[in-house]
Amino acid sequence: MSTLIACVGEGKGTRSHVARLIKAGEWNQVFLITKDSTEKGITPNNRVIAIDMEKKIPELAEEIKQKLKGKILDTEVALNLVSGSGKEHMSILAAVLKLGLGIRLVSICNDQIVDLSFEDWEKKLADELNIKNE
Repeated sequence: MSTLIACVGEGKGTRSHVARLIKAGEWNQVFLITKDSTEKGITPNNRVIAIDMEKKIPELAEEIKQKLKGKILDTEVALNLVSGSGKEHMSILAAVLKLGLGIRLVSICNDQIVDLSFEDWEKKLADELNIKNE
């Protein structure tokens, strides 16, 4: 179990991806970073961090960092950036790295969490699903 940080944009498809990722994992904590201040979250146990997209990337990174500071006890986080914009992604990455946290890029594929940081994730997933690559 680890902490998941996910960017949640406006698209329904990407929101669905994040919801499936949350459901598939056993997370200590889930932080959803969004520009929508009315966001209620995807599950009852996630924490929504609303950000001000009018800010420039360095200011936005500092805002995210301050909102996450002291809330993550792990040394690394699972990070999902399928949803959102490049500006959001850069800011989230900068904030997480400034907090001194390691990152594992995660996604969901065939209802299984895929750690994209893992060197042979395609092979690992195929082996788990008994798929032969020929």
